[in-house]
Amino acid sequence: MKTRLHFRQGDELDLLFQGPAYFSALIDAIEQARQEVVLETYIFANDTVGQRVSAALLRAAQRGVTVRVITDGIGTGGLPLFADWAAGGIAHRVYNPRLFGKQGFSRTHRKLAVIDRLYGFVGGINIIDDVDVHGGKLPEPRWDFTVRCRGPIVHDIWRAFDMQWQRLSPGDMGPLIRRRRYRLKPTGEPMAAFAARDNIRNRRAIEKAYLMAIGHARETVWLANPYFVPGRRVRRALVAAAGRGIQVAVLIGHKEFPLLDLAVPSLYGKLLKAGVRIAEYDRTQLHGKVAVVDNHWATVGSSNLDAFSLFLNHEANVVVLNHPLVPELRQRIAAAFEQAHRIDPARFAGRALPRRLASWGAYLFYRLSMKIITNGKYE
Repeated sequence: MKTRLHFRQGDELDLLFQGPAYFSALIDAIEQARQEVVLETYIFANDTVGQRVSAALLRAAQRGVTVRVITDGIGTGGLPLFADWAAGGIAHRVYNPRLFGKQGFSRTHRKLAVIDRLYGFVGGINIIDDVDVHGGKLPEPRWDFTVRCRGPIVHDIWRAFDMQWQRLSPGDMGPLIRRRRYRLKPTGEPMAAFAARDNIRNRRAIEKAYLMAIGHARETVWLANPYFVPGRRVRRALVAAAGRGIQVAVLIGHKEFPLLDLAVPSLYGKLLKAGVRIAEYDRTQLHGKVAVVDNHWATVGSSNLDAFSLFLNHEANVVVLNHPLVPELRQRIAAAFEQAHRIDPARFAGRALPRRLASWGAYLFYRLSMKIITNGKYE
């Protein structure tokens, strides 16, 4: 399988666990900016965290730094602080302001930032207080990650933002940059690549990265995702890996969306039968979209394993090879797996018929809805 990922050596990468670590690092980098700050996010909340980040952006603009921000029309909507941005010299554009706009149903679900083209941030953490949820409070910050980058990969992150920015200019779709294709040939040296999914040239970039890694797994696959409703290709890859004797563990978010809580277990049967270990995490909101294969490959980013992220939304992930970040992330996933509710194959097979039918019906509803929304791309 070929991939558009461009792996390079020479990147410095730091794994930032949970919002407080990310917000501190992001604000510190913005405060040190001298030339340019760009930020793209699905949610930019008007809460204490959002106001802190906004204040840092305004201070940067007042120092003469070029500041550009992209927010999503549904994830963020309209905020009072947007007027402050306009008055303070922050350039701001909204991706797909309506539920169904020029970009169809798609959203920008990316969470990325670049400061002075020296530092880049890519992950799954929105600009929002990490314990706020639907007017209530989580017991602890969301389980999520961001990677802070310095090195060649930062230019790829900046270029993805800039292409998005140009696309949002009326009548300008921006430059379509052709990329060479690269086969994954591990050299043993630490390498990193930036994977951006869009609906123009990189439609399957992130899905292919997962499929390639799982297909080449020799020992273990650790996968954590809040909305686990992947297409058939990913599910078959996991079953095939387990069939080869690979230890496959899937950590899934739970108790956020009742429909998904009901629908997702309908996918457990074939996975459990193949030997895949499954656990549901509800200690806090599991929001991380991460995976580790064989303790040498890892990905961190915004892409869920569902129809929206794999076939519709704009997403951004970092893919890492042979870096100390990889075993660190594996330890995080393994620890969370031990804290989660393990799905017992025997008990799952013995579920009452009404529960099975309800789960199957919820999944069927989800699948049909996603096939319509993704114009038949979700399988």
